[in-house]
Amino acid sequence: MWRLGAVAVLALPGLALAHDFWIQPNAFWIAPGGTTSMSILVGHGSYRSKSLIEANRITRFDRYGPDGHSDRRPELKLGSATTDTTLHFGPPGEYLYALATNATPSELPGIRFTDYLKVEGLTPALALRQRTGMTDSPGRELYSRRAKALIQVGNAPATDVATRRIGLSLELVLERDPYTLPPGADLPVRVFFEGKPLVGGTVKLNNLDFDERPLATHVTDATGRALFRVPRIGNWQLNVIWTKPIKGNPKADFETTFSSLTFGYPRPPMSRRAP
Repeated sequence: MWRLGAVAVLALPGLALAHDFWIQPNAFWIAPGGTTSMSILVGHGSYRSKSLIEANRITRFDRYGPDGHSDRRPELKLGSATTDTTLHFGPPGEYLYALATNATPSELPGIRFTDYLKVEGLTPALALRQRTGMTDSPGRELYSRRAKALIQVGNAPATDVATRRIGLSLELVLERDPYTLPPGADLPVRVFFEGKPLVGGTVKLNNLDFDERPLATHVTDATGRALFRVPRIGNWQLNVIWTKPIKGNPKADFETTFSSLTFGYPRPPMSRRAP
């Protein structure tokens, strides 16, 4: 279903910061009581690879589903060349996995940092550096990751799992369940940063089977919302990045968070009862 790139993105200083990071199960639709392998991936296109993140950087790996909420960090088996864990499922329903990491410093030359801010739509940081005469100075930031994945087990009526807010500092929240969305309907998503709707965030939709470039890109409106038309086939990722200035830190001038949400459809589509 997915491939590992030949280039380890994290081995290139700073380059990984402008790349995607997400939870990738081998399958998004599972039989009740079934299992699927899962990996934490980074990059896109020819730069895609398995993340080299260490266990002590992961602060949260939670699951929400018909059996409630649970901490699944003990299940992670980082260090393998291909997978990071095997996910085990019980009763039918939707399951939402959420992962968060702590922050680590990064520094880029001024011109590369400016390009990165432009590509990712981080206009407030770009404007601040221009206003304070720091455009040519190295870009120093603390960055951390947030990732969610929505998995369907069996054929069960929809619940609120797909659209639930779970309190990530930068969170993509679906307003409709993509697994019950009628063909041709828009999928609305809202972005929340530190509990408030994020205005002006650049949200990208990537087809994980062909991810050299985003299929669509939209900027969130005054309510933090963006709309996407998602084909009901294949594997998909939404991602957004946001940053804020910080003071008093000798290693960084900005704190940046990367957030993603993944989901996918079986081939051919399984039947599903609408709520």
